[in-house]
Amino acid sequence: MKRGIFFIGLSFFIATKSYAQDYPRKEVDPSSLVDEIFATQDLDIDYQDLYENYLQLIANPIDLNRITKEQLASFYILSPNQINSFVSYREKTGQLLSVYELQNIEGFTKELFLKLVPFVKVTEGGSVLDKSIFQRIAGEKNNYLLLRYAQTLEEQQGYANETDSSRRYAGSSGNFYARFRTSRPGDFSLGFTLEKDAGENITWNASKKYYGFDYISFHAQIVNKQKIKNLIVGDYQAQFGQGIALGSVFGIGKNGEAVTTVRRSNLGFLPYTSIYEAGYFRGAAMTYEPAKNFTLHTMLSSRARDGNVQDTIQNVMSSFSFSGLHRTPSELANRNSLTENNLAVVANYKNQSLDAGLIFHTTQFSIPIFRKENQYNQFSFKGSDNTNVGAFLNYSINNVSIFSEFVQTIQHGQALVAGILASITPKLDISMLYRKFDRNFYSFYSNALAENSIAQNESGFYWGWKYSFSKKYSLAGYVDLFQFSWLKFRNYAPSEGSEWLIRFNYKPSKTISFFLQAREEIRQRNTSADVNLYLTDLGIKRNYWVNLDYSATPYLSFRSRAQLSTFDFSGKSTQGVAVMQDASLDWRKFSISGRYVLFDTDDFDNRLYVYEKDVWLAFTFPAYSGRGVRHFLLLQYRLSEKIDFWVRWAQTRFTDRDVTGSNGESIMGNTRNDVRFQVRIKF
Repeated sequence: MKRGIFFIGLSFFIATKSYAQDYPRKEVDPSSLVDEIFATQDLDIDYQDLYENYLQLIANPIDLNRITKEQLASFYILSPNQINSFVSYREKTGQLLSVYELQNIEGFTKELFLKLVPFVKVTEGGSVLDKSIFQRIAGEKNNYLLLRYAQTLEEQQGYANETDSSRRYAGSSGNFYARFRTSRPGDFSLGFTLEKDAGENITWNASKKYYGFDYISFHAQIVNKQKIKNLIVGDYQAQFGQGIALGSVFGIGKNGEAVTTVRRSNLGFLPYTSIYEAGYFRGAAMTYEPAKNFTLHTMLSSRARDGNVQDTIQNVMSSFSFSGLHRTPSELANRNSLTENNLAVVANYKNQSLDAGLIFHTTQFSIPIFRKENQYNQFSFKGSDNTNVGAFLNYSINNVSIFSEFVQTIQHGQALVAGILASITPKLDISMLYRKFDRNFYSFYSNALAENSIAQNESGFYWGWKYSFSKKYSLAGYVDLFQFSWLKFRNYAPSEGSEWLIRFNYKPSKTISFFLQAREEIRQRNTSADVNLYLTDLGIKRNYWVNLDYSATPYLSFRSRAQLSTFDFSGKSTQGVAVMQDASLDWRKFSISGRYVLFDTDDFDNRLYVYEKDVWLAFTFPAYSGRGVRHFLLLQYRLSEKIDFWVRWAQTRFTDRDVTGSNGESIMGNTRNDVRFQVRIKF
């Protein structure tokens, strides 16, 4: 830990030589947005990837004078009616001079403005593009260097000397993270990311592809250079159509924002800047415009993947590893154990109303994949290559948006998504979506809306709605009906289920906001762990939220919340509850936030997820399980225009156990303390 603090402190000292001009853009607290976008949490979803992508949207706001309909839709905030109102306003008035002009647009309330403003900005004009690309990069003010160190204070089993060498962690308990990025919307982006997870080593071994940090990511992007509309070298993401074949960019499932989040945006290629060590491409990607309204997207990627090589003689892999952790001998053996190659071509025609395209995507693995067969995974992918071809069609007319995508896995199954978003009246928005994924359909980069964590073995119909009674009241909800034609994990029979959610929002004044939310999910599950028994029963899970936000002064705010969960299964009923109080103070150069939580859950099925404020571009989504107390304290100090410093401390104390955590993360005792330090430097 001492080395980590020194690492941060040295950079902090050097950066103080910079001098200030103006205070930076005020930091955005995404708590309220997160409560709506991530209103329902489930263990099957990787929140690290989803939430970090959402933070990246905030960290890199888009110029309102360049932003497209697809980019506006990707924020999951605006209805079709509001997007059309913005486009009409910009066409009539010309370039926007300030983000505050958004409040002049029909349908843009003060509340909507506050939601949208973190994602957008207005860039000053000028002759900057007359300079060379190297001069523009060197002179760009939109840049930052981020340095972070984190550690658990108690000794964990994986670091203990008495731990068996096969389970002992290779490196220190500190987590190091560094990121640099400089970008100008509509021109270029350049950046790199370095990370060492707790328990990993910092070493140099070129033969094993170790170059210091365990995880290294980089990208260089230029855009709008004559007919080359986008060119990325390094790490990138791809988002086309509704994300069935190519959907590695941020796309979330069912949530409190019940209407806008069902549709995926056709964004193309974007730089990859996350620390999630899966779900990205490495190589080159280009968007070329041979004719007006027609673009050709091509990509070529080759990167190492982690996996469990089951048979070293025949080189057969049984499963992928997505954790990105390389601490123990077995995890290190899985590191970079195969190579994945991807080639894709997308032909896209787009005008103001129509967005249509054809997709070809093929994936090849250097080692064939053959999972150990059991009852539920007999239709899982097998082999060393997979090819998908498909088409997508999006059409917008007035306040209605129709979207669809169809994909065929060659010699295997099919996938289809079709839906509609509509602003029926200025107060009522609705969405409907039908989906069908065959049990032998395979896509490794899908983020289409689904009940399963992957687009496979599922069909369903979703209906969402939102009604705004006035500026103070709104009611939103959804109903989703789904079925699975083949067996699933923990469900050894074809099954069906349903889910609904309703959310009531009330904002009587600028200083008070309140919401109530309820959700129920019904799914079938095995009644016994015995794999020879094919007995299932309905599991009914219900969640309830009550939340109040109150700003006592412009500098001091509070949040009070209670969450309750119940789970009924096979004649047994369990429940869980969490009650918490937050307080935040923002005074001049200081910001301080804290929370105190009491939680009590009967078992893991009643676990409760709650977003916690963290340092910039980091997130915490703990699952409260068991019985105990948790609290955290977050301090930010803005030393100058160029430098920000954060310190975060969190403690969980259980009252129902004497050992915290499991396996290498286990702690002898009922308490866990975590600290995090971060400094951001702007040049």
